[in-house]
Amino acid sequence: MKHFFIFCVCIAALWGCSDDNNPTNTGTPNDPGTSYQASNEAVIAELNYARTQPAEYANHLEKMKQYFRGNRYELPGEIPLLTNEGVAAVQEAIDYLRKVNPRKPFILSAGLTKAAEDHRKDCGPKGITSHTGSDGSSMEDRINRYGTWNITIGENISFGAKNARDIVIQLIVDDGVKSRGHRENIFNEDFNLVGTAFGYHKEYEVMCVMDFAGQFTEKSIVIVSENK
Repeated sequence: MKHFFIFCVCIAALWGCSDDNNPTNTGTPNDPGTSYQASNEAVIAELNYARTQPAEYANHLEKMKQYFRGNRYELPGEIPLLTNEGVAAVQEAIDYLRKVNPRKPFILSAGLTKAAEDHRKDCGPKGITSHTGSDGSSMEDRINRYGTWNITIGENISFGAKNARDIVIQLIVDDGVKSRGHRENIFNEDFNLVGTAFGYHKEYEVMCVMDFAGQFTEKSIVIVSENK
C-alpha cells in the first residue's frame, strides 16, 4: 500500500462562532484538570458532526454572516476581530459543506491522543505556535512514539477558540489559508483515526492539537515481572 504524508503547516485565524449549546470548558487554563478531557471528547464529537453531516453543519456558519462589517467580525459581547478574507471565506466554506459528500466518523485513537497531548503540553506553557516541538520533534516523530502509522498522517492546530464548535468552524473556514489545508484534513477520506488535545496556551489562552492517521497500530505495553 502506498504511503504518503500530509502535513498542514499553516495555523488557522483566531475566530469562530460560539454556540450556547456547546459551552466553553469550566476549568482554568493554568489548571486544565478533568474538564479539558471532556472538551477533547466534545471536539471529536464536533469533528464527527461536521464530517458526517456537512450540509447541516453549514447552517451554523450561515449564522456568522450577519456579524461581518467588511473584514471585521463583530460578535455581540465579544472584542471585534479582524479577519483576512471577511465574509467571503465563510460563504466559500458554506458552499463547500453543501457540496461535499458525508465522510465516515473518526475513530478515537489513544496513541494519537498521546501524541497530540505531548505537543500541547510542550507548546502551551512556552507559547509556541508551530508544528515543530521545542525539542525539534515533528508530528511524525511524536506519532511514532506511540505506534506505527500507515497510509497517511496529518495535524491541525487551533489557537484561541475556547469551545468545540469554535475550534471546528475556525479550521473549516480556514480564513487566510489559501490551501484550506485544515479543512482538507477534516474531510480527508483517507483519515480514519484522530486524537485531540485541548488546553492552556501562554499567548492565546487555549489551543487544540488534532493528529490524524489513515491507519495506526498502537504500541503494545509489555509488563515484565521480576522473579524473586
